[in-house]
Amino acid sequence: MFLPMRIKKRIRNTAFGRWYINYVQVPFGLRFLNFLVHRILRVTPSAQWGINFTSRVAVPGNLHLGRGVDRSLAASGSCYIQAHNGVYIGDEALFAPGVKIISANHSLDKMDESEPGPPIRIGRRCWLGANAVILPGVELGDCVIVGAGAVVTKSFPSGSIVAGVPASVIGTRRIVLPEQDDQSAPADGG
Repeated sequence: MFLPMRIKKRIRNTAFGRWYINYVQVPFGLRFLNFLVHRILRVTPSAQWGINFTSRVAVPGNLHLGRGVDRSLAASGSCYIQAHNGVYIGDEALFAPGVKIISANHSLDKMDESEPGPPIRIGRRCWLGANAVILPGVELGDCVIVGAGAVVTKSFPSGSIVAGVPASVIGTRRIVLPEQDDQSAPADGG
């Protein structure tokens, strides 16, 4: 169905539009299985968003998701997010299967405690490739692409394309962000 862009934006900003984007676009069978594992079997019962039945979130209260990210988490399996020090993910970020985001290391003295540190921040419209690993304290600007299997140990500016172990810049891309609206955070100056 063809609708002008301004009408699509109006619909998307309504309660029905958000419901449609977050729930209808994920296949019913997958939504049901995710619900069964995380809510009924209580694997991650405190998560306030959909997550794939093969994925895990440690400390879900410290995970802050932008608009549309829960769709990607619901569809991509085998992801692991450890949010002891906090994880902030911008609007419309994409996750491929197997992404690992680890915000804290274990304490060297007490293995059951985490080292305090800065949170992980992932910008808007970032794309994390299959089996990418994001380590503590990393900040990724808007529209960053992380290649499959990359281990990101340091921060990268908006528009970077990174890959490798450890990850390094292999290219840049033009930053394309939708028009600002009331629910979006301002761009990082990119």
